Amino acid sequence: MKDITKTEFEVLEALWEQSPASAQEIITRLNTKKTWHDKTVKTLLSRLVKKQAIDFEKQQRSYLYFPLFARDEYVIKESESLVSRLFKGRVAPLVAGFADSDALSKTDIDELKALIAKWEQDND
Repeated sequence: MKDITKTEFEVLEALWEQSPASAQEIITRLNTKKTWHDKTVKTLLSRLVKKQAIDFEKQQRSYLYFPLFARDEYVIKESESLVSRLFKGRVAPLVAGFADSDALSKTDIDELKALIAKWEQDND
């Protein structure tokens, strides 16, 4: 997975939502959130094909695009990259940063506690 830009990620999100999809279907989906120009989306699709993030199959007179990896797979890779680059591979400083800035909700804390409990159970 090569580096994906923010706008390329938005196109990928549209494909993860439902694929395969034609360029026009992707444009329609993207336009529900903000206005996208057809040419911009087609350029982004071309870039994502070159980066081997998506591929396409020709069906009659149009191309149907589909992602080459799952969203979860991408999120894990990006999360690991972020933690490695900014926190020297340690997750605790990341979580501490959110805690210190009051960015963690009660639900977040409960989910973190459950994850830690499960990890401890599985790794004892």
